Amino acid sequence: MPPAALPRRRLLTALAALALLPACGKRTPKAQALPDGATVLALGDSLTQGVGARPHEAWPTLLAAQTGWDVVNAGVSGDTSAQALDRLPELLDEHAPQLVIVGIGGNDFLRQVPAATTRDNIQQICQACHDGGAQVLLLAVPQFSLLAASTGRLSDHPLYAELAQEMRVPLYAKGWSEVLSDAHLRSDQVHANAQGYARYADGLAQWLRAEGWVQG
Repeated sequence: MPPAALPRRRLLTALAALALLPACGKRTPKAQALPDGATVLALGDSLTQGVGARPHEAWPTLLAAQTGWDVVNAGVSGDTSAQALDRLPELLDEHAPQLVIVGIGGNDFLRQVPAATTRDNIQQICQACHDGGAQVLLLAVPQFSLLAASTGRLSDHPLYAELAQEMRVPLYAKGWSEVLSDAHLRSDQVHANAQGYARYADGLAQWLRAEGWVQG
């Protein structure tokens, strides 16, 4: 083999190796801004439904007022990630959302569902939304335990950051951990009150604007 051929072969080998690097190392795609009136589905459990406050004080309703979007509150108290996954296809068919905001998993943690099961369910939820043509925003949920809530030392469960990186979906982190760590913003150990939902909606709306989701 001619000596000049060696550097070329090494270069081609290096390029081939780079092509095999996993996709999770790529940056999350830039959000596509949604216009006024866009249909947004908020999929979740009691924290999305707004348990602990009146219906019009739930964060999806407050978010709609701040963004101009039509935010459908698809929160069901007590839902696990498996139950949310089961009802998702009907919701996608009915509403055809442009964006699905996924905030689920708290009941899994309280019921000690294996983290691998919760992770798989949320991954399937995100994939189903993408397959249906919707953008996805993942909401981090605290690593719930009654002891953690009572001491005000909540932190996000690590599976949300892992999933966001792996699936290349945006993640709104620390929102619930900060709200539910403040006793003045809670109605009980695991739910926000009206002030807590307002704080969460404000923080999420500000983040959405900074990330380019909201037009204007």
